Amino acid sequence: MRVLHFYKTYKPDSMGGAEELIGQICSGAAKHGITSEVLTVSKDTTSVDFGDHVHHRAKLDVEIASSAFSMAAFGRFRELAENADLIHYHFPWPFADVVHFATRVKKPTVVTYHSDIVRQKVLLQFYKPLRDRFLASVDAIVATSPNYLATSDVLRRYREKVTVIPIGLDEKTYRVPTEEKRQYWSARIGPKFFLFVGNLRYYKGLHVLLDAMQGTEFKAVIVGAGPAERNLRAQAERLGLTNVEFVGPVGDDDKVALLSLCYALTFPSHLRSEAFGISLLEGAMFGKPMLSTEIGTGTSYVNLDDVTGYVVPGSDSAALRVAMGKLWANQEAAARFGVAARARFEAMFTADKMADAYVGLYRRLVAR
Repeated sequence: MRVLHFYKTYKPDSMGGAEELIGQICSGAAKHGITSEVLTVSKDTTSVDFGDHVHHRAKLDVEIASSAFSMAAFGRFRELAENADLIHYHFPWPFADVVHFATRVKKPTVVTYHSDIVRQKVLLQFYKPLRDRFLASVDAIVATSPNYLATSDVLRRYREKVTVIPIGLDEKTYRVPTEEKRQYWSARIGPKFFLFVGNLRYYKGLHVLLDAMQGTEFKAVIVGAGPAERNLRAQAERLGLTNVEFVGPVGDDDKVALLSLCYALTFPSHLRSEAFGISLLEGAMFGKPMLSTEIGTGTSYVNLDDVTGYVVPGSDSAALRVAMGKLWANQEAAARFGVAARARFEAMFTADKMADAYVGLYRRLVAR
C-alpha cells in the first residue's frame, strides 16, 4: 500500500506537533510494509529522503493568513496521488481543500483533524462553505482525543465518520541524556524547577504562567522561541521575576536533560488552538507530574486531574499558582503523579499504538 500525506509544511522546514505526528505515522506504517510520501509547499523544492519515507516539496508562491499557496502543488499532487492507494490530509489547511476538489483524484481519503480554526474568525466565515464541503467529501476523519471530538462543533457534525486515534511518541527516538548535560543544567538552573517546552505563541498561556510566578519561591524554566517571546520577556522584567529563566531553543540532548531533571512539566495553554500538547506527552514519557489547563482539548486527555497532575481553569493565574504550590510542597504527590503519567503513556500514547490504529484504518478504507 502507498499513502500520500498532504500538509502545508514538514521537517526539515518546520518541527511542530503536526510534523512530528506525520513522521511518526510514516515510520510506524513502514513497519507494516506501507510506503508513505509527504507533499508540502516550500521555498526549497528539493526532495528529502528520510529512509522510510520521502518528503516532496512544491514551490511556495504566497502565504496568506498562515495558509500557504502553490500553483505547482496542483500538478505535483495529481502526479503523486495517481501512484497512491490512499490520500491522508492534515487539517486545517484551506489550500488542501482547493487541491482536493480541483484535481478530482478518486482515491480513499482520510483527514487528521489537528485543530479547529480559532484565531482567523473573519476569514473563517468565508472559508466555512469550502471546509464543510471538504469534510463531508472525505471517507474518514481522525480526532486526536475524545475530548476534542466532544467539544468541537465541527467534528460533532461528522461524528459518524470520526475515529479517535491519540497521538503517540516513539521513546527510542529520544536519546538518553548525557551526564555532562545533566550536570550543566543542574549547575545552571538548580535542583528543583518547573519546565515548559514549546513554541512561544499567543495560545500557550505563558503570560498566565508569568503572573502565577510572581511572589513565589518556585523556579520555572521556559524552553523555546517564537513570536510571543519579546512580550513575555518584557512582562517578566516588568514583574521583576528573578525565578523565571528563558533559555531559548535548545538541542535534543539539552531538552532530554531538562525533561529528566525537572520537578514537573507546566503547560498553561489557554486557547483551543492547543489541540493536544506534545510536550505533555513528553512529560508523561519521562514520568513527570503535569500542570495544565482545562480548554476542552486533548491536554486534559493526557493529563488527568489529580491522577497524573493538576488541571486548572484556563487564563486563571491564581488557580495555577495554587496548583503549583500544592505540587511544589508535596513531593509524595508529585512522585505518585509521575508514576501514573508514565503508566498512562505506556498504555495509551506510544507511537506503535498510534501507527497500528492508522494502519488499521487505512486498510479498512482501501478494502472498502
